[in-house]
Amino acid sequence: MDKFSLDTAPQYERHYNEDTFWKKLKHVASKVGSKVLYPALQLYFLLQAKDVPVKAKTLIVGALGYLILPTDIVPDFIPALGFTDDLTALMVALRTLNKYLNPEINARAKEQANKLLKQ
Repeated sequence: MDKFSLDTAPQYERHYNEDTFWKKLKHVASKVGSKVLYPALQLYFLLQAKDVPVKAKTLIVGALGYLILPTDIVPDFIPALGFTDDLTALMVALRTLNKYLNPEINARAKEQANKLLKQ
């Protein structure tokens, strides 16, 4: 499987759906902590935003699809390393879409990450 990038993002879109996203986050929350949860939730809330263009949303769905994908470059079950590639995919998307982030999205992502970590 290719490394996640702006060019490869569309191939991961088919792996994203909202139910699977939330199941994945709930399942891995305690394992990955806020370093993965927070950027994933920032992207999730960006996806919901009306002022984000469709092309940007394609990148978001690709990055979140990569996160959900059970078999990726570094399998998630490998201790300490399993989510490094997922985090890279999330950060590539966030770096590209930084101009769409705002304090409200950041606050919602932080609040939701804290809820997931307390479960």
